[in-house]
Amino acid sequence: MSKILVGVSGSAACFKAVAVCSTLAQEGHEVTAVLTEAATGLVTPLQFACVTGNPALDHEWEPLDPAGMDHIAFARSADLFLVVPATADRMGLIAQGLAPDLLGSLALAFEVTKPRLIVPAMNPEMWANPAVQRNAQTLKQDGWIFVGPVSGPTACGEEGFGRMVESADVLIAVQRAL
Repeated sequence: MSKILVGVSGSAACFKAVAVCSTLAQEGHEVTAVLTEAATGLVTPLQFACVTGNPALDHEWEPLDPAGMDHIAFARSADLFLVVPATADRMGLIAQGLAPDLLGSLALAFEVTKPRLIVPAMNPEMWANPAVQRNAQTLKQDGWIFVGPVSGPTACGEEGFGRMVESADVLIAVQRAL
């Protein structure tokens, strides 16, 4: 099976990332989750470690690699990179090539010839914002595969495009990309 690197940014849809990781691990994939600081306010690294059987990374300055090169080691060994959920902020950081944290460093270090999937999740007005749309176009031009968003109710109580797709849709996209 494949090695899958899963980046989790701070969205109310983080709980879906736990479900995605759990199913991928049950299917036999080796899954490593990397959480942003904002994501750890909504879900815990322990949840991901429990469902994947691997330590979840959440701090760039507490590396597993004694040399502090987790971003290189994990990026090189993974077969697929999945960012789920992807906030407007995270999409902008990746689109602009910025790496303020471990997830950003991984996005830069991951080989562009391997599949990179991004699963947006945000308020409909945020998704419709011209800056977010420019970042989405940049990511698409850079070879990122978008999974969603879809229209529907969002965590803030509004309805429209920006809702994260369901976990099953993410899993189908991962299978296709592999």
